[in-house]
Amino acid sequence: MTTIEKPPEGRAEQPRLRRDMGRVSLLFAGVGSIIGSGWLFGALNAAKLAGPSSVFSWAIAAVMIILIGLCFAELGTMFPVSGGVVRFPHLSFGSFASYTMGWITWIAAATVAPIEVEGALQYATKWAHFTDYHPSNGAYTLTGLGYVIAVLAMAFFVALNYFGIRWFARVNNVLVWWKLVVILVVIVAFLVTAFHGHNFSAKEYGGFAPGGAKGIFTAISTAGITFSFLGFRQGVELAGETDNPKRNVPFAVIGSVLLTGVIYVLLEVAFIGAVPKHDLTSSHGWLNLAFANDFGPLAAISSAIGLGWLAYVLYVDAVISPADTGLIYTTVTARISYAMARNKNAPEGLAKATRRGAPLVSLIVTFVVGLIVFLPFPSWQELVGFITSATVLSFGSGPVVLAAMRRQIPDQPRPFRVPGGDVIPFLALYSANLIVYWAGWNTNWKLFVTILIGFVFLAAFEIFDKGRAPKMDWKAGASWVLPWLVGLALVSWMGDYDGGKGWIGLGWGFVVNLVLAAIVYLIALRVKLPQARVVEHIEEAREESRIESEELGEAH
Repeated sequence: MTTIEKPPEGRAEQPRLRRDMGRVSLLFAGVGSIIGSGWLFGALNAAKLAGPSSVFSWAIAAVMIILIGLCFAELGTMFPVSGGVVRFPHLSFGSFASYTMGWITWIAAATVAPIEVEGALQYATKWAHFTDYHPSNGAYTLTGLGYVIAVLAMAFFVALNYFGIRWFARVNNVLVWWKLVVILVVIVAFLVTAFHGHNFSAKEYGGFAPGGAKGIFTAISTAGITFSFLGFRQGVELAGETDNPKRNVPFAVIGSVLLTGVIYVLLEVAFIGAVPKHDLTSSHGWLNLAFANDFGPLAAISSAIGLGWLAYVLYVDAVISPADTGLIYTTVTARISYAMARNKNAPEGLAKATRRGAPLVSLIVTFVVGLIVFLPFPSWQELVGFITSATVLSFGSGPVVLAAMRRQIPDQPRPFRVPGGDVIPFLALYSANLIVYWAGWNTNWKLFVTILIGFVFLAAFEIFDKGRAPKMDWKAGASWVLPWLVGLALVSWMGDYDGGKGWIGLGWGFVVNLVLAAIVYLIALRVKLPQARVVEHIEEAREESRIESEELGEAH
């Protein structure tokens, strides 16, 4: 079988973001991307769905994300190219698969900056009328003033990407330490100052699991739990910049999720124990939990237990942490649309870069889409499920690509190899299906409509730019991608999560999603591209990645 060699000496290689990153540097790149606004709201949202048993929600989500992350760790060390989540499907299944996954990935990334802005403004409601509370769904939505500030914040992200992203990169490591220190201080302060063990089992509050098993699984997708882990891919995206990929990439991927997973579980335990008795009593238990100033739940609890200084620290952090993550994802979103244009899966104008090395058109499109997102999703709570489903769905292609590549190019050097044959890739796909399913129909129908809009754009692109549009590879891509998406939509519609018909109960949901994953997995392996096409795509991807890095430059 053919082995794909690295570019020979003398040929331009991809510039590096950091030279010879070690294990700790790579680990902290992942940790910094994982900790955004999710932890500021996740503890309360999870408790309102699952009560004290929400600690299991965090642990289960960590395991599911690790399964998905391991697949990308093997792919990322094999092909350390930028934009791997978009490019990997193209290597094994061609342009239709890569366009579809690229569109979903782009939508997922484009909505992160808006949700981080909403998170910051929700906490900032302490100082001005940025959000209004809606008892019907427990959400805080943007006011007129909130919309104005949100637009300015998005414009700031774009401007900083255009003018000063290099400066921002220099202070990013400091921000990672700030975020870690703040969350650890919150945990210790809550545990030491006000820990009520009675909160974990009191029948008058609903007991340990007031939402039952369904509440535990629903929280994984809709409370911001999975959302809080989604930055793990930084360890994969920087695979080409580390001195020992075989050791460092899996260490960074698994380590960042495990480290933050432990922190998140401890935070949930500290939060559950710190909630004052009078708030639980007046709310009649966990499922209806509400308290004064709960637009900023952790800060409100800090004030309630006499830690006013910590509340102020959290209000400051509620601006710094989301801004850090929002800025990063504004960059990521623009790079994805730029990469799609370079791959000829999007209009050519998106691939234009300025003399500063900024993809200006892509940045402007990212800004406009961000503003549009505020309209159907005017609150953090309403947007988090959408982002979770979209991002996990885009990650779901990775396990399938990994399984296909083991058959297409078995002799390709793999610095890191996921053990267990097809077991982990299949479980990773199954995990992605479940996380999307648990988000519920009211969230997922918006995602699937967005995907349909992407197909409309693809049709228009095929019609009006025929000379540039690539070969779609319909059989290799559509044969498994379409059944997967249609199957997920049907299962979500028939399920009993948030607006579904209720025809599929809790237990059957596991079975149906398992069958769907098996069908999609087997079809994909049957229709995968032949080895010769994969070899061709790999060389094209390497060249496109090199050109992209040269045109855009790197943030040093």
